[in-house]
Amino acid sequence: MTPEPAPIDLAAFWAALDAVPAAADAERLFDDGTGAAVGGTAVGGGDRVGAGAGAGGAGALRRANLDRYLRRFGPAADTILVAEAPGWRGMTNTGVPFTSMRELQDPDGLFADVPFAVPEDPTAPWEASSRVVHAALRGWHGPLPVLWAVFPHHPFVAPDRLTNRTPRPSEVRDGAPVALALAEAVGARRFVAVGRKAQGALAAAGIDAIAVRHPAQGGAARFTAQLAELR
Repeated sequence: MTPEPAPIDLAAFWAALDAVPAAADAERLFDDGTGAAVGGTAVGGGDRVGAGAGAGGAGALRRANLDRYLRRFGPAADTILVAEAPGWRGMTNTGVPFTSMRELQDPDGLFADVPFAVPEDPTAPWEASSRVVHAALRGWHGPLPVLWAVFPHHPFVAPDRLTNRTPRPSEVRDGAPVALALAEAVGARRFVAVGRKAQGALAAAGIDAIAVRHPAQGGAARFTAQLAELR
């Protein structure tokens, strides 16, 4: 039976996230538009909040999933694993960092007991980095770290949203306060940056973070080994 999560106040976190500006080539992932629920499928009996009715529906789905994720894993976490930005194959679909459709729907996965909503028309079925991160976390000792992206919007190469671009220095600076608000909300005391760029962004905000190799571009084995040293 799934344990009841402890109460967690995410109001300051959501306020910080909603305040992060987005350029024309950065997609706001958590805008819920009118907030009206639309058709969709849910994992484990969650709400029917789908992505098929435009930005509002997709944003509402991602927002609901992120809220469920943080309320389930946030209260026990003492570590935040911070990436640079969401990718179009993963978080832009699910709303959960380092989580693609494959991990979201895995009946034997890390999140199998969380009633996530599932988008009707995801842009991709899987993301390589998400697979590596979830596989590495299966061996984690104690409560799982909370996953996050220092720039919470999806930066893309305009006009194609099915691309990723490196966030600008100003974007990661704007996003850093959200990581601080998240740490305050969940009570986490340790930051682990996935990649040097994420580490630099956190450092600019006064956050001392341990850096591990990003799993992309041949870094999977090194990332897994470094994460194992921290668990």
